[in-house]
Amino acid sequence: METSPLVLLHAFPVDSRMWDGVRERLAPITPDQRAGGEPDLAGAARRVLAELDGRGIGRVVLGGCSMGGYVAMALLRIAPERVAGLVLVDTKAVADAEEARDKRLAVAREVDEHGVGAVVGSVSGLLAPGSPLVDEVRAVVLGQRAEDVAWAQRAMAARPDSTALLREADVPKLVVVGERDAVTPPEGARALAGEIGATCVELAGVGHLAPWEAPEAFADAVLDWRRATGV
Repeated sequence: METSPLVLLHAFPVDSRMWDGVRERLAPITPDQRAGGEPDLAGAARRVLAELDGRGIGRVVLGGCSMGGYVAMALLRIAPERVAGLVLVDTKAVADAEEARDKRLAVAREVDEHGVGAVVGSVSGLLAPGSPLVDEVRAVVLGQRAEDVAWAQRAMAARPDSTALLREADVPKLVVVGERDAVTPPEGARALAGEIGATCVELAGVGHLAPWEAPEAFADAVLDWRRATGV
């Protein structure tokens, strides 16, 4: 049986290089999220759809890590007919509380004024303690454009709650979380999976960028789920 192509959307504040470790096994389509128009994740979702249209691709299994998960939810909201399955990685469905929203907007202003160096200090918090990837991830962050990083923060701050949207989506769903994720912890991922009727997989010893830290384990989880669900 032919399965749908897999689209994987990257986390903040990195780019599609975070998926390099799973390319051989999963063969994903991995668009980069860039600034464009008003800071609204629906705009990012429309750019993903435009890329898929340009490739002649219809329905996909849609996945995203952290911010990429938010973009996946935005795409599901505007084009549910294009989504055959969902892979939500180290992400959450709820909107930001006021304090978190204000912090994002403050970071965006700091990036506007001082460049992407303003967010580099947060890199270690995205990984498991002692991760050997800190320098690699930091280099990728420093390679981002300031306008993209600031735009993404403002867009994430404006996102709506997507819990009901995910609950009502009648497609197979997989939630993946790093055991050491301090940003969206495992207990939140388990609660999300229960709320929306998803399979939940916890990857041992890794943090918020679980697919980057444990590409083989992540690929195993996705492939096992796809075989079990047929998507």
